[in-house]
Amino acid sequence: MNAGPGHVLVTGASSGLGRALAEAYAAPGRRLTLLGRDDARLAAVAAAVAARGGEAVTHAVDVRDAAAIAAVIDAADDARALDLVVANAGIAAAADPGEVLAVNVLGVWHTLAPALARMGDRGRGQLALVSSLAGRRGLPEAGPYCASKAAVRVLAESLRLDWGPCGVRVSAIVPGFVDTPLTRRNAFAMPWRLDAAAAAQRIRRGLERDRAEIVFPRRLAIAVRLLTFLPPWAAAPLLRRGRHGADRRCAVRPPSS
Repeated sequence: MNAGPGHVLVTGASSGLGRALAEAYAAPGRRLTLLGRDDARLAAVAAAVAARGGEAVTHAVDVRDAAAIAAVIDAADDARALDLVVANAGIAAAADPGEVLAVNVLGVWHTLAPALARMGDRGRGQLALVSSLAGRRGLPEAGPYCASKAAVRVLAESLRLDWGPCGVRVSAIVPGFVDTPLTRRNAFAMPWRLDAAAAAQRIRRGLERDRAEIVFPRRLAIAVRLLTFLPPWAAAPLLRRGRHGADRRCAVRPPSS
């Protein structure tokens, strides 16, 4: 078997970056547990893993369901100890903005909690939390998404401090634009957009080196970092450029509580 984790679990594995990660880790002797919400698409990913000599087990499950996720992770770990868990499942928008927070933040926690319990007992393991460069600064028309990705990145920072001494390595994955079905819906320019397979390889290399943050592409990361140094009044015109008009923004209201 190729060097690396023997058992990898990926959420949001049915398409996009999750599928690319599954294919990047597929190798003879390696087991992949793939979670998503679409049985047919998961089966296609499992076939791609098998074509590369890997073993794939799939589960159609919603990361918002804490009990269901815990049961899947416990069963996967019982079958073969998990070496790497990638909390990748996420959405960019929903009719109810609260759903974005539920999937992107609570869904990540529902994935991590049972994995941490198992890895902490063994004193070894690795967790990867998929954040985004959108979590570095609030962007127009993306409040819940930006907030969720900021939360995931900071959660990874804290978990790395808490669990590193226990042998559990934790990394935040902080990509820019990756060519996936999710980003293809965007109606604005996406500079330095990366192919999903190339992004998966960057993530894999970063995890092998136990990077606290795996940030790419470099040019976009630098541009976003510079934006974080600008005061809000100076950053606002740059951030709004190319987005929808003010009338549409002002027409948006949060749902009544």
